[in-house]
Amino acid sequence: MIRVSNLSKVYDTGSVAVHALRNVDLTVKSGEYVAIMGPSGSGKSTLMNILGCLDQPTAGEYFLDGVAVNTLPEQELARIRNRKIGFVFQNFNLLARTPAVANVEVPLVYSGVPRKERRERALAALEIVGLGPRASLKPNELSGGERQRVAIARAIINEPAIILADEPTGALDSKSGNEVLALLERLHQQGMTILVVTHDRDVAEHTEKIYHFRDGEIVDYEVVEDRKIAVSQWTKVGD
Repeated sequence: MIRVSNLSKVYDTGSVAVHALRNVDLTVKSGEYVAIMGPSGSGKSTLMNILGCLDQPTAGEYFLDGVAVNTLPEQELARIRNRKIGFVFQNFNLLARTPAVANVEVPLVYSGVPRKERRERALAALEIVGLGPRASLKPNELSGGERQRVAIARAIINEPAIILADEPTGALDSKSGNEVLALLERLHQQGMTILVVTHDRDVAEHTEKIYHFRDGEIVDYEVVEDRKIAVSQWTKVGD
């Protein structure tokens, strides 16, 4: 699903060159659940931005689902971001004055999906994350965990090739964080490819593989032999 070869990113501040990534090699297969783990400033967020087609590398190659995306023009990158990648951010990135169902619809708006179909698909996605009855509520009427579940519904609405989750539990209490991890586990069991960026060892241990980042490089790699499985108190309709 993802293949990165000799990926580098250098930021020129004028007085000094900052090497955010140094010759990174990384492969994520279809259906895998992978963590990128490292402290602040290690380069993991820079890598996430490049994998999400939000930034371009200075050097190296990046293939997503067989496509060399680092060679594509911005218009095509925008299409890939919308169709092939589902984003989940630490701070949710929801539209504050917009009901949950309309927040979930946003990727479909950019895809040109008709209004009636948008609404039907968004409501179905909210059912999947256990929030069907709360579809009309705005973000400030939802808990932090519920807001993140709305964000995950938005991430999966276009049936993307991969979900990129950047510190998905970082703004949540332990109970809400566990619910989000349980949802990601469910999506993984259904065959979704998921890559989580985190500094939290506990979160990383819910995945199958962990790549350890430091100073812009992968310094270690491990297979999680006895990984944690989060269990939620809610179930989606039909379970």
